[in-house]
Amino acid sequence: MTTRVAFQGELGAFSDGAVRVFFGRAAEPVACREFADVAASVLAGEVHFGLLPVENTLAGSVVAAYDVLATRPLVIVGEVVTPIHHCMLGIPGASLDGITRVRSHPVALAQCTRWLASRPGVQAVAAYDTAGSARDVAAAADPTLAAIAGRGAADRYGLAVLAADVEDRPDNQTRFLVVAARDGHTGAALPRHGGAMKSALVAETQNAPGALVGILAPFAARGINLSKLESRPTGEPWRYRFLIEIDADAASGDTAAALAEARRHASRLDVLGSFPRWTGAVETGG
Repeated sequence: MTTRVAFQGELGAFSDGAVRVFFGRAAEPVACREFADVAASVLAGEVHFGLLPVENTLAGSVVAAYDVLATRPLVIVGEVVTPIHHCMLGIPGASLDGITRVRSHPVALAQCTRWLASRPGVQAVAAYDTAGSARDVAAAADPTLAAIAGRGAADRYGLAVLAADVEDRPDNQTRFLVVAARDGHTGAALPRHGGAMKSALVAETQNAPGALVGILAPFAARGINLSKLESRPTGEPWRYRFLIEIDADAASGDTAAALAEARRHASRLDVLGSFPRWTGAVETGG
């Protein structure tokens, strides 16, 4: 059986590549328009797993992906970290000096600020996807229009690389989380990657002094490292939820005790999943 994995974007996107890194070349990546569509596809049983980018070393957190994790009945079952090298792509025959507009996902544009600043005559245009932007450039056949995307998108859509490695740092990386339906059986094997376990949590508190400290202190008291803390609005004015990652398995004795104590200070505290930390090689050259 072929493992089907939903991702946001078009074929040739960096998420498409991350699916293949984690699941192997035999997996079938399934393109979705939005992060919410990835979740919907997983929950409907149309795919076995989904993959969401959650943070980039240059642009920071991908907040829309965190909102999906906090509001859908998904479980996190793995992570993968991949290098991200951006290229300026144009139609064959286009010249770099002739480009006046460049399209890409806002998170990708945020990873290329220095290069874009060096080209003040080029207008950056936000789009829903890197590879989708490359596809649109190919369809437009406009020598003044370019896309910022990866080499995989150039190969897929027949575009020329006008400039390579335009990201702000050569060690640029993105971390993705692999998700499954919380109440369903995927019917597909999950590859085992990584070593030590980590866990993701979502918490909500009353708007009171020390409320967040009350959630975090039980982990610190037991020597459990906090590796990620992200605040997101709940929708209710001035009330927030917190996405938390800890370097421990939620099922371990100390962690279970910390969770029990932390729940006394929370109006909501759910474990989104425990999964192996990614320890695969991450190439960082240009």
